[in-house]
Amino acid sequence: MLNDFLTYQAQTSPHPLGLEVSHAKGSYIYDTSGKAHLDFVAGVSACSLGHCHPAVVNAVKEQMDKYAHVMVYGEYVQQPAVALSKLLATHLPPSLNTTYLVNSGTEAIEASLKLARKATGRTEILFARNAYHGNTMGSMSVMDYEERKKPFEPLIPDCHPIEFNNEVHLERITPKTAAVILETIQGGAGFILPKDNYLQKVKQRCEEVGALLILDEIQPGFGRTGKLFGFQNYDVVPDILVMGKGMGGGLPIGAFTASSELMSQLKDNPKLGHLTTFGGNPVIAAAALATLKEITETSLMKDTLAKENTFRKLLKHPLIKEVRGKGLMLAVMVESAEMASEIILSCKARGLILFWLLFEGKAIRITPPLTISEEEIEKGCAILTEVLNTINTKK
Repeated sequence: MLNDFLTYQAQTSPHPLGLEVSHAKGSYIYDTSGKAHLDFVAGVSACSLGHCHPAVVNAVKEQMDKYAHVMVYGEYVQQPAVALSKLLATHLPPSLNTTYLVNSGTEAIEASLKLARKATGRTEILFARNAYHGNTMGSMSVMDYEERKKPFEPLIPDCHPIEFNNEVHLERITPKTAAVILETIQGGAGFILPKDNYLQKVKQRCEEVGALLILDEIQPGFGRTGKLFGFQNYDVVPDILVMGKGMGGGLPIGAFTASSELMSQLKDNPKLGHLTTFGGNPVIAAAALATLKEITETSLMKDTLAKENTFRKLLKHPLIKEVRGKGLMLAVMVESAEMASEIILSCKARGLILFWLLFEGKAIRITPPLTISEEEIEKGCAILTEVLNTINTKK
């Protein structure tokens, strides 16, 4: 199967991990030889409830027995999409009451940028250095990584970087600015938290000049930081909220949420300001609705903070310089990118799945399912410590 994968399926890098998957359940992925791999990555923060969670599986099966795709987004009234949007509104501030369901977080970013430009009549978009919002033309335009952008330029014009957590750069938000787009917690940069009320200060400056604040919650959203969305930890409310990854229970979905007044900009002058064939797909929406209910009706969100404490207690080693992040969005920092890769690959061989971050080579991603048990955390950290000890003895 690996040869066919390399031959017929387009690749994203010269050296994929190549794990041949048989099945997955809970916190484990099983390869075709039957070996169990403890998953500390959750499909890069996508499988909030682990693999094949019964609530998600049952929701998908029940909806498939009724109907799947029946019409492009926004024409027919379909219960799963309506119920999902309504339930989201009940867990968000009053100004975030209308949700547009799309197919991925990146598509939600694209649509949010369009909405900001149309609503303000301005073109300038400010974004944070080392941000990652996706890999399409619009989302790459708000990514400050020339090595990845250069082959695809020219991108969307009038997009300019600022430094995350740098208050001096707030003066760059002017009456020419349509929107500032930020990750609530910077992901690819190394799980960088906002500090000194930075997000509040950005929002205040946006309000002063009539710009919009877009917060990208694709990674921290859906319970990963101890709140449903990361911004709820920082006493700030964005004008546009973007989500994806963890909301689908392992199925592809994204969304952006704003006030009904703001969102109405997309339905007229021109009509179909944003359009998607499969957005709000009833099967996917049913899975997302089941995921949202499970996260909000159980102790999973609260438990993420206790599980974070367990990780921090166990991840103490001379080779670990720092553990960044919040909740179950953690990055283990080591002294070099080479060491990070050695750790990730050695753990893979021992049955523990870890992964890299996009821009911070010295980081090791730990973003397990919210459902991971304390015992599984201890088991995985023991494997990681064993690998660290082996490397340390060779130094």
